[in-house]
Amino acid sequence: MKIIKRSLLVLSITVVLASLFSFTNITEVIDKPEVENNLINGMPGENNQILVVKIDDTKVAHPQIGIELADAIYVEQVESGLTRLAAIFSSKLPPLIGPVRSARISDIELLAQYGRVGFAYSGAQSKLRPVLAAANLENLSAERNPPSIYGKDPNRPGPVNMILKPDLLLERANAREETVIDRPTKAPWVFGDAKESQSIASIVKIKWPNARYELRWNADLEKYLIYFADQPNLAASGEHLYADTAIIQLVSITPSIYGDKFGGVTPFTKTTGTGKALMLRDGFSYELTWKRESEEDVTTWLDDEGKIANFKPGRIWVFLTDQQPVVTP
Repeated sequence: MKIIKRSLLVLSITVVLASLFSFTNITEVIDKPEVENNLINGMPGENNQILVVKIDDTKVAHPQIGIELADAIYVEQVESGLTRLAAIFSSKLPPLIGPVRSARISDIELLAQYGRVGFAYSGAQSKLRPVLAAANLENLSAERNPPSIYGKDPNRPGPVNMILKPDLLLERANAREETVIDRPTKAPWVFGDAKESQSIASIVKIKWPNARYELRWNADLEKYLIYFADQPNLAASGEHLYADTAIIQLVSITPSIYGDKFGGVTPFTKTTGTGKALMLRDGFSYELTWKRESEEDVTTWLDDEGKIANFKPGRIWVFLTDQQPVVTP
């Protein structure tokens, strides 16, 4: 009888302990705070104020500084068929970004879908300045900030030697009561699994009249490594730049009323309306249709069945061009 009682006592204690342990685990699950994802890159991280920096993309400007921490990067055509970057930062800020260059008319329409962003650039031609002032952009240019924020790199030639200290820039901007810089409130794309039907895309070539990029799938890293002018596109940190999702967005590029000081005509890249695009992720390509009715709307990306296309969380590059990419399986 004593043995039976002792066994029942042990069993009761075991049941109670198991119940307490299970309850504790359930409580931990319930009380565990939900991890915040950055709305632009879809990865765990904060949604800080949006800072957009215009960065030179000519050969002499490479390697570029700090762009490996951008949540998204747009590649735009500028004068002479060259390209320039609009790098979007929200989740993290590098200590330095550059080389910083001037704004273009296409930036206003492109960036409006992100709300009122902090816009960092070296300057703008006089005709464009009042248009930028009227746009929904917080002007954080070098024209309004001291050399302690927009410094010069003595090891780089002008005009590709302007380097930004973004933390000091935002600190100075936020010290002014009138400053308004939005945080992400809506995602510019949807994240999720890729659809099953797709085409293998090992190498994709993208070009403009005087610039070219190449994206090469790396199965070990599970990323598209980026090449610029046939060379590995390395950041100043030495990192080989890559995209988790790349979009080649086919757009209308036409001459604008603006130009540079050398007489070059500034092209206008139209990012409202509708058009075709190619998505690259996971080593495959997907034909998309993009739609954006107004400047304030985010771009909608639809697959070949008319359903929302899912982006892969991580670094996103969008190449704005009017030339069809060349895809090698």
